[in-house]
Amino acid sequence: MKLLIDNLMAGAGEESQACWFAAKTHSGQELKVRDILSREGVGFFIPTQRSSSGREIPLISALVFLRTTKPRALALTNEKGLPVRYLIDCATRTLAVVGDKEMEDFQRILDLSVEVSTEPFAPGDRIQVVKGPLKGVEGRVLELSGKYYIAASLLGSLYTKVRIPKSWTRRMEEINR
Repeated sequence: MKLLIDNLMAGAGEESQACWFAAKTHSGQELKVRDILSREGVGFFIPTQRSSSGREIPLISALVFLRTTKPRALALTNEKGLPVRYLIDCATRTLAVVGDKEMEDFQRILDLSVEVSTEPFAPGDRIQVVKGPLKGVEGRVLELSGKYYIAASLLGSLYTKVRIPKSWTRRMEEINR
């Protein structure tokens, strides 16, 4: 799997601070959006993988993440015609912001596919990875078909999962003591 990550900061002089925004586009338009964002110098994240024919395929259909300021994000759609619709936070009725830690955890889990058991934890337990390539990632234990995973979420509705050794994890209660 290849992750397309461009951590360019938004243009200088913007009043607000750059942050991550999630946006939907039409299925099959993810790489077109990536090219536009790259030309505009806007940071982005679009998880992709290579098909057997070598073609780049988005892992999450019609979803892109932008790292920019709110005014620049709005200008990209209103003035530059970027073909996206931003996810809206229902509580604030404004663009939903993805936290830096959430995005980092999401990227790191998507970039790793280790297949080892974490069975001693119960589904729903909050855990943190304390060693290995995912050190610092926080998530919940998830059970699927009798197998246990650490799951991380974005905006409470997008989830990714990976299996890791139990010895690499600790319950959040144990860490906070």
